[in-house]
Amino acid sequence: MNVESTTLDEWDALLPSSDIEPFHRSAALRVLDTHAAGDLQLYAGFRGEQPVALFPAFVRETPVGRIVTSPPPGLLVPRLGPVLMPTSPKQRKREKLNVTFTDALVEALDLDAPTALFRTLTPVGYGDPRPFEWRGLSVTPEFTYRLALADRSVDDVHASFSKSLRREVRDGEDLPITVEVEPDAAETVRRDVADYYAEQDEPFGVTPDYARDLVEAMGEDARVYVARGPDGEYLTGIVVLYGGGSAYFWLGGTRATYDGTSVNTLVHDRILRDVIEDPDLADVTAYDLVGANTERLCQYKAKFGADLTPYYTVESAGAPIRVAKKVYGVVRGLRG
Repeated sequence: MNVESTTLDEWDALLPSSDIEPFHRSAALRVLDTHAAGDLQLYAGFRGEQPVALFPAFVRETPVGRIVTSPPPGLLVPRLGPVLMPTSPKQRKREKLNVTFTDALVEALDLDAPTALFRTLTPVGYGDPRPFEWRGLSVTPEFTYRLALADRSVDDVHASFSKSLRREVRDGEDLPITVEVEPDAAETVRRDVADYYAEQDEPFGVTPDYARDLVEAMGEDARVYVARGPDGEYLTGIVVLYGGGSAYFWLGGTRATYDGTSVNTLVHDRILRDVIEDPDLADVTAYDLVGANTERLCQYKAKFGADLTPYYTVESAGAPIRVAKKVYGVVRGLRG
């Protein structure tokens, strides 16, 4: 395998149509490159002229060493990391590709250096992190909820909901609440979430410029859903991103109730209805609730009847690295 640096202009032509996240696309990576600390470096593995593996890395040089992350921290990017495109269905060859590309990445990014700090959160389509572990890196399983939507009706999806969630959807039909797509409301949603983080005394790295740039760059692959009350007052909202055949809950969803009904449930239900019924979303076959690692949040997300799906955190191991992560805030802003 030949591993080369590539450019954003060439990147999308190399990407597969599945097993990627929305942030793998060049439009999103350009925005991250503008707002993230460090420099974006793109790596592509080729067998002959055939692309077989990709990895976007954000590299930051510090006085104590190099920090390599994918995704960059603090920007609410749930996953990024490696993309494999094996040309053979044979397990042995798939594993060989994974090992070869991992070894090439470790060498290209000099991850064996004692002062190097590495952290990646893999996409859900990347199912085998063992080569990273074999190179001395730490691997931790993480989880998200993904609701399958292909060839399903709204009624069929509702049947997978918990009894309480179905009741909220029914109750919402009688409430004076509207849920609509509002392209210009991204800042309203962002500010609502920022206020919530401030109340919890937690850092929040999604700035107005970043949220605006990302939604604009994603174009039709981003939708802002807003719930409003009878007088047009804002209740809650969710920014959804699309990519790799899935819809992703990216930003929003702060707690809001109306007459005892969760307004977020009504927003999620509208998102699901659109994926199922909107011809423009015909290629979307799943809804990713993005994160199943916080018990309190899982108590709600599990009600949708989605599949618990693994991905992996891969990072440098050892006490010095733990200190470095704390000092440089590598994990800040990442939550499940």
